[in-house]
Amino acid sequence: MKKFIIPVAIAALMCSSLSSCMGQFALTKNLYAWNGQISNKFVNELVFVAFWVLPVYEVCGLADLLVLNSIEFWSGDNPMTASTKVIDSDQGRYLVKCDGKGYDVTLEATGESYRLDFAQESQTWSLQFDGKEYPLMTFIDDSHVAMPAADGQWQTVELSQDGVLAYRNVAAPAMMALK
Repeated sequence: MKKFIIPVAIAALMCSSLSSCMGQFALTKNLYAWNGQISNKFVNELVFVAFWVLPVYEVCGLADLLVLNSIEFWSGDNPMTASTKVIDSDQGRYLVKCDGKGYDVTLEATGESYRLDFAQESQTWSLQFDGKEYPLMTFIDDSHVAMPAADGQWQTVELSQDGVLAYRNVAAPAMMALK
């Protein structure tokens, strides 16, 4: 009995000392999310059970616990969160990759891509496309942004439902012209 209590006490002590290393468990979450996207609920359940029987979830959880969450704790970045996200829309499938400074967006069907960047010093989001940079929005303060208007001038927009609706009404003619 004494042989059993000592390892359990050591494990409990180690777990309590590692509680600040709690990470995102990104590998396990990504695997679980992938399983949720498979065809239908019956196939999802079969894959889920198979992954428990074949210890896929257990290995991913252990890798998260011992390696990836430790890397995240010490470096501030989890290697699994830098993956490419897939977004399906009416226009097609987009692949979105975040590098911590902005987003690279690629339309999978055509390979057409652009970049969204945030410039910390100017508080501006911009679009980079075909070698040109187009500013999209500049934060003025906590409740206002500057946005381009249809006439090329910049308009201050209040970050509220009324402010967004007013900007939408100003931008609507230009958006309709693009269609």
